[in-house]
Amino acid sequence: MIRAEKLLKTYGKGDLELTVLKHLDLSIAKGEFVAIIGPSGAGKSTLMYQLSLLDEPTAGEVYLDGIRASELSQPEKTAFRLKNLGYVFQDYALLPELTAAENVALPMIMEGMTLGGAIQKAEDALARIGLADKFKNLPSQLSGGQQQRVSIARAIAHHPSILFADEPTANLDSGNSRLVLDSFVALNEEGQTIVMVTHEEEYARRAKRVITLKDGTIVSDHRQGQK
Repeated sequence: MIRAEKLLKTYGKGDLELTVLKHLDLSIAKGEFVAIIGPSGAGKSTLMYQLSLLDEPTAGEVYLDGIRASELSQPEKTAFRLKNLGYVFQDYALLPELTAAENVALPMIMEGMTLGGAIQKAEDALARIGLADKFKNLPSQLSGGQQQRVSIARAIAHHPSILFADEPTANLDSGNSRLVLDSFVALNEEGQTIVMVTHEEEYARRAKRVITLKDGTIVSDHRQGQK
């Protein structure tokens, strides 16, 4: 599903050049739930941005579902992301005047789906992550964990091949963090491929596979049972 070959990412030039990823190789199979961990500055989010086509490597290649990313134009990359990838970030980015269902439906409406069709898909996605009773709630009427789960529903409503999550529990307390991780585990059990960046080893243990980065290289890669 995902393959990276000799990924190199640098910022700056000359004496100010900083190498964040150092010729990194990685493969992630369909249906895996992978957590990427490591200390601050290890390159976790940078790696996720390369794998999810939100940024381009300085050198090396990324393949998604057999497609070589470097051969895609920017419009083609945008279209590929919209159709095949889902994203969850620290910031829920919900519009305060829209209900949970409307927030989830909005990107699909902007892509040309009918209002009725988008709302139906939005409600299906919300129900999948345990928010069937929150369709009509505004963000202000939801807890932080519920708002993050709305953002997860928004990311999965179009049935992406891969779900990317960058520190999805960073702004949540432990109880709400567990609810968000429960949602990821449930989605993965349904077959959803998930790549999650986290600095919390406790939450990484909920994944099936944990990759540890340090100084832009993989220092550990092991599989485990979900808990």
